[in-house]
Amino acid sequence: QVQLAESGGGSVQPGGSLRLSCSISGFTLAKYGLGWFRQAPGQGREWVSCIAGHGSRGETKYGKFVRGRFTISRDDVKSMVYLQMNNLGVDDTGVYYCAVDAKREYPTDCDTAPADYTYWGQGVQVTVSS
Repeated sequence: QVQLAESGGGSVQPGGSLRLSCSISGFTLAKYGLGWFRQAPGQGREWVSCIAGHGSRGETKYGKFVRGRFTISRDDVKSMVYLQMNNLGVDDTGVYYCAVDAKREYPTDCDTAPADYTYWGQGVQVTVSS
């Protein structure tokens, strides 16, 4: 049974940092691309970042709004994916989700659309306010 569990969310002031973690179980993680998405209140699910499978040397992509503030990484031995978020702003507030793209094995890049992802975590709240 595939399970994803996010952690590391919380409340921070503008300019603060958080490191989100996602524990993934149920399959061989190294073959698949991984992604982070977020959803602000009243908004649709927005792609944040993704990282390709191990076979693609972990190519990464980021949404334009990230502007160098976030870093995605993966540890296939521990079956974890992380999102380090620095210099957070109020617009970063929302529920953050990790996801696995199990439709393609060893992809050469990673996908950015929610529909491309097969498995999702329950989400973790990130609140940025002064």
